[in-house]
Amino acid sequence: MSGDSDCTRTSPSAGSLSDNEFLPDRPKYVCSLSPDLITKAREELQEKPEWRLRDVQALRDMVCKDYPSLGTCLDDAFLLRFLRARKFDYDRALQLLVNYHTCRRSWPEVFNNLKPSAIKPVLESGFVTVLPCLDPEGRHIVCIRPDRWTPSNYPITENIRAIYLTLEKLIQSEETQVNGIVILADYKGVSLSKASHFGPFVAKKVIGILQDGFPIRIKAVNIINEPRIFKGIFAIIKPFLKEKIANRFFLHGCDLNSLHQNIPPVILPEEYGGTSGKLDISAWNELLLASEEDFLHDFSQLVLPCDSSPQDMLVSGDADEKQCDDSLRGMKPQLYYCY
Repeated sequence: MSGDSDCTRTSPSAGSLSDNEFLPDRPKYVCSLSPDLITKAREELQEKPEWRLRDVQALRDMVCKDYPSLGTCLDDAFLLRFLRARKFDYDRALQLLVNYHTCRRSWPEVFNNLKPSAIKPVLESGFVTVLPCLDPEGRHIVCIRPDRWTPSNYPITENIRAIYLTLEKLIQSEETQVNGIVILADYKGVSLSKASHFGPFVAKKVIGILQDGFPIRIKAVNIINEPRIFKGIFAIIKPFLKEKIANRFFLHGCDLNSLHQNIPPVILPEEYGGTSGKLDISAWNELLLASEEDFLHDFSQLVLPCDSSPQDMLVSGDADEKQCDDSLRGMKPQLYYCY
């Protein structure tokens, strides 16, 4: 089904809130939030349950009017992710949705063949996983360990694809949409040669996705065991970070007590001074790999139009790539100095 036909078929008249009555093929949204999370969403995200479907319909109408060829899913639950990520600001939610599609279409090395089975080697390496316990704020902890990656085995884009699919799985939960996530990145053993794969072009792409192209709230990024080389890595990343996100980075070095101020030991594995046993990646790997059919169904609704592309592109193609390549040449001396 193309984006044009979907918008033409589903866009209701002004003020209509009952399009679901006439579209039995579109799942009807049923809120799964607890009373406490409904209150939290109201206070932090400006989400009013009595206006929720009206807000979703308003965003749907804007998509159909301004981006009829976007080729996006228009289900209530899908659009609600973008509204929550932008505190129910219609314009910002619409731009986030456009950016979401733009990012996916502008980096085929990552987004082609986007399914869990395609990144099985990354999952088995333990490069990215999700800890089994939530933090006190109800947030999942995404654990990233770059030392588990061997560049000769597969390119860095496979790691990025694995992180993206992990986020896609997590954001299916309404609890995660409201509470957000926490990232724990362990840079133990990261060498200069490995760090050189993460140049400004890749950095800009990744940061663009996480900040402006994906409907998830990143509440904290905890960096541990970072070597001196990380100063160079962070110098590459920081120019692309918004101040709010930059302020959520916490560099702990080898100080586990510092890490425990942000993430309590009771939910951390033994490797990070926790009491929840050895780090086990098998449970998350099994969960993600078992979601293959769900991903294929969900992504099949995101249609790539053949005759048009969204405006306000987040990434501008070859010009940005050349600019970033120039920046990388300038950054390399700094990386060597930090190393």
